[in-house]
Amino acid sequence: MSDASSSAVPLGNPFTQQRDLAAGSAAVVFSDRGVVAVTGSDRLSYLDSLLSQDLARLSPGQSAEALLLDPQGRVERAMRVIDDGLTTWLLVDESQAGPLAAFLDRMTFSKNAAAADVSTEYVAVGFFGAGVASTTVSPAAPNGLALLWRDPWNEVVTGGWQYASEADHPASEWIYAEAVVARASLETALGGIELVAPDAWDALRVAAWRPRFTSEVDATALPHETDWLRSAVHLSKGCYRGQETVAKVHNLGHPPRRLTLLHLDGSTNILPLGGAEVTFDGDAVGHITAAVRHFEEGPIALALLKRSVAPDALLTVVSEEGEISATQVVIVPADAGRTVNVPRMPRLGAVSRNPQG
Repeated sequence: MSDASSSAVPLGNPFTQQRDLAAGSAAVVFSDRGVVAVTGSDRLSYLDSLLSQDLARLSPGQSAEALLLDPQGRVERAMRVIDDGLTTWLLVDESQAGPLAAFLDRMTFSKNAAAADVSTEYVAVGFFGAGVASTTVSPAAPNGLALLWRDPWNEVVTGGWQYASEADHPASEWIYAEAVVARASLETALGGIELVAPDAWDALRVAAWRPRFTSEVDATALPHETDWLRSAVHLSKGCYRGQETVAKVHNLGHPPRRLTLLHLDGSTNILPLGGAEVTFDGDAVGHITAAVRHFEEGPIALALLKRSVAPDALLTVVSEEGEISATQVVIVPADAGRTVNVPRMPRLGAVSRNPQG
């Protein structure tokens, strides 16, 4: 087994690693991700006022996912949230912990809350299902509660909304959790279980249509575009930054882009990089956010496309190594949004066609 405290990528067959991880017999250590600890009696109400999820009543041991949006509703940060009754732990992707902790600390004002980047002390360990990994990795908070974040992606959370079709949605099989483990006791906590590379997890999450901050988020990303409302946004909670845009796009408009799964032509043996251009009839219509080789699905990718792209359009991915044909599996449909039925008002001065009028 690789040294658990190192950032070295475990060697091995990537398809075998994916299978073992999905089966619950292996775990992945996210050494380069971050952990932010928020303390103080006002921590939950404070976070609730800033973030997209209803956190004010988060119970000890309950998991949540939340987004920090800018005033225009674009995604600035994404975090996985677990509270142990004393501390709220925010698990974030690479390079987010320091800026997020600094921002939260600046915004506390008179609230009894403080945020700290504790990434050098704690690390997230991911695993699936109820296999050996779930029974071996059992960290505990100071009050004895297990620090296990359980991903809500496998169902639509209270207050959330799903744009994707319910039929054959792969998220129902996404029974995933992350443990917050002290780095000093990491080797003991893992108990000798198999470790796999983070790429194995990435392949599984792409197949589950699961958005990730460092892949699907760019400078203009709205949560609607990736179907993130199903797990990270509460549509009827109180005000928070960006809430007006979230409501307008959902109730009255449409997200300008839509996330789709692409099945890539495997005969070329080319796997595009994130950012690769997606075209239709020679015109650019979007870009790849992540491309993987999945142990069952083969070469697949997530892509953000213009809303106007027809769902049955045969697309081309432009890679440095060549072009790749791709077909779509719709995640966010073109008509997503506009959930409020706004009656059309008659044009001012229009002549009535009602013979009785």
